[in-house]
Amino acid sequence: MAIVGFIWIFIQVLIGYNLVLPAFIYILSFFRKNNTPVLASVEGDYAIIVTAYEQVTNIPAVVESLLKLKHSNYLIYIVADKCDISSLNFSDDRVIVLRPPETLASNTRSHFYAINNFKREHERLTIIDSDNLVHPDYLIELDRYFYKGYLAVQGIREAKNLNTTYACLDAARDIYYHFYDGKLLFKVGSSATLAGSGMAFTTSLYRECLEHLDVQGAGFDKVLQSQIVGRNIRIAFTDRAKVYDEKTTHSDQLVNQRSRWINTWFKYFKFGFVLLFKGITTPSWNQFLFGLILLRPPLFIFLLLSLLFLFANIFISITGAFIWTIAFVVFIAGFYIALARSETDARIYRSLINIPKFMFFQVLSLLKARTANKRSVATKHTYTTTVDQIVKDNES
Repeated sequence: MAIVGFIWIFIQVLIGYNLVLPAFIYILSFFRKNNTPVLASVEGDYAIIVTAYEQVTNIPAVVESLLKLKHSNYLIYIVADKCDISSLNFSDDRVIVLRPPETLASNTRSHFYAINNFKREHERLTIIDSDNLVHPDYLIELDRYFYKGYLAVQGIREAKNLNTTYACLDAARDIYYHFYDGKLLFKVGSSATLAGSGMAFTTSLYRECLEHLDVQGAGFDKVLQSQIVGRNIRIAFTDRAKVYDEKTTHSDQLVNQRSRWINTWFKYFKFGFVLLFKGITTPSWNQFLFGLILLRPPLFIFLLLSLLFLFANIFISITGAFIWTIAFVVFIAGFYIALARSETDARIYRSLINIPKFMFFQVLSLLKARTANKRSVATKHTYTTTVDQIVKDNES
């Protein structure tokens, strides 16, 4: 019975630490200075890689925002995989449209197709999705961190649209992760997690990490971040380098997207054990803390499991139920802090009442996760706006 009791407590700790880890990181951040690097004296040479799969509807808007960058040293490479490019006609010679002769169906294959077709040897590359819009200061803010010596930088992905409840809840989730897994994780001496776009690297580091691998399906960012941190290189984070990302607007879109993300976590969470071991044996705080973050299940999974343990302990151990209640209070407070310390739209706060419905659709995503990559490899995007309008709305 003693062994059973130990296992029961051990399993609860494995799940429960995820509720309080953000609070630990938040408290720890008060003991670290938050110094934004100075403006770079020299502009870096960037290759901006925009990947599109099957649809190019939003590409003109993406390019329009990129051509407004307050930077003079970059080229834009559009990799239109399995796309009709007849509508993509750009007069600016900084825009290069690439149409692979064969379907690539892979982010990294598209990236390396662009790299192998560079017009010059770019010092750095940054990855932008086909639904993204980019703030005019994006490259200037990235320059700060490369100038200070960082080899990898993650910017912030803010919501391009808050037109539905699902989009608002999706944005709330992103704010939570950007705050703890980006801003604070970097501030306390570890690395920011990569978000799939709005991120930049030295070209040499990107090639070193992924050129020998053929990453298929979703999750190339998970492989890339483990490769970078595995070399004990820190990934910087800046909330000044802004990319505006389209949030999910419909339930079917949410289910398909989340099923791919859940599939990716089950496929790659093992990297957390590798980094945790390296962090202990090296030793390296960067690797150790980042390994803990990678082992964390998707938000809705550990919340549902935590609720299950809370209700079970009502009948097993009142002390255990009390501890779980405190852990939930700590988590909720941490979630609120993330929203309060960020530029959170009032519509996002109003949407929070619909979290149970949002979690229900994510449970459906979990049930479809096994076959997620077989059903589709990209989210369909329909929302259109301009970066000028977004910036204007944020400033008003």
